[in-house]
Amino acid sequence: MGLFWVTVFPLFVVLAALPVARRAAIRFDFVDKPGGRKDHAEPVPPIGGLVVFPVFMVASLLAGADMDVYWPLFAALALILVTGAVDDYRHIQPWIKFMIQFVAAFLIVLPGGAQVFELGDMFGFGPIGLGLLSVPFSVFCVVLLINAVNLMDGLDGLAGGQGLVMFGWLKIACALGGAWQVFGILCALDAALLGFLYYNMRHPLREKASVFLGDAGSMALGLVLAWYVITLSQGVEPVLLPVSVAWIVALPVMDACGQFVRRMKEGRHPFDPDRGHFHHHFIAAGFSPGRATALILLVSVVFGAIGYGGILLGIPAPVLMIAWLGYWVVHMMISLKPQGFIVVLSRFTK
Repeated sequence: MGLFWVTVFPLFVVLAALPVARRAAIRFDFVDKPGGRKDHAEPVPPIGGLVVFPVFMVASLLAGADMDVYWPLFAALALILVTGAVDDYRHIQPWIKFMIQFVAAFLIVLPGGAQVFELGDMFGFGPIGLGLLSVPFSVFCVVLLINAVNLMDGLDGLAGGQGLVMFGWLKIACALGGAWQVFGILCALDAALLGFLYYNMRHPLREKASVFLGDAGSMALGLVLAWYVITLSQGVEPVLLPVSVAWIVALPVMDACGQFVRRMKEGRHPFDPDRGHFHHHFIAAGFSPGRATALILLVSVVFGAIGYGGILLGIPAPVLMIAWLGYWVVHMMISLKPQGFIVVLSRFTK
């Protein structure tokens, strides 16, 4: 199929399917009910991912995806979607969900070949090869990204918009690197996400989200992101350097790490939910959910520009890595003691 149809097909299928799926979900009480940490006033169906990713898989095949290559990703996606749907409907024990994430990660790392073999010349001493650590490190990265994107799904349009930005940078890298088949597949994914965001992101035609991505969708988004950032940054002629990947996925990864560290310091389970995430600081400072989402997505755009644009401009990878580590320290400080950051943010709301 031509690029136009690969883009139009998933966009309009998702736009047409979500209202139908929403009505069915409400009928069967498959909804995310308000209360506790949740700000929404009415029950909202968490069915976005259950529409977006099956459409993405079909569109990928139409875009030329080879099933001999993609079956591990599709199998892992199906596993994650079923697990997330069960969790959204009835809730399952976190350790069960965590173990299933590892199974999905092994699927794309071993038979799927999404392995991190080397980290590039990140510190100026030559390429860093992982050797025997390749498989465990790759599995760790996949599980981390699944949870990082899942934990960021806290505001209308945030996780889906974050995916749109991150995959946008991957598309630019594919276009400049000549990886046109992957470019077409990523266009199909972004089109499906755009269809979802019409119902999930706040904009002049919509005051609040009518559907959520759900655990199924946010975990699936993290899984697909992991597949592409690994496969595009490895091999003989990668279209991305690992340091660029570190910047493109910086915000969700750093936020997840910051929350884990903070909760363990407080003597709590690292997966205990609370309102201490990066996006919650913007709400605490007085930003509306729509403005908070827009600003955070802008930060992601800037980070991608630093990581990928910096390489294009000739900035050495070690310099970019040192800057990334510097920001990591800053983000950890914000996660552990957010009040100062909230005070600074609040000055921009007056």
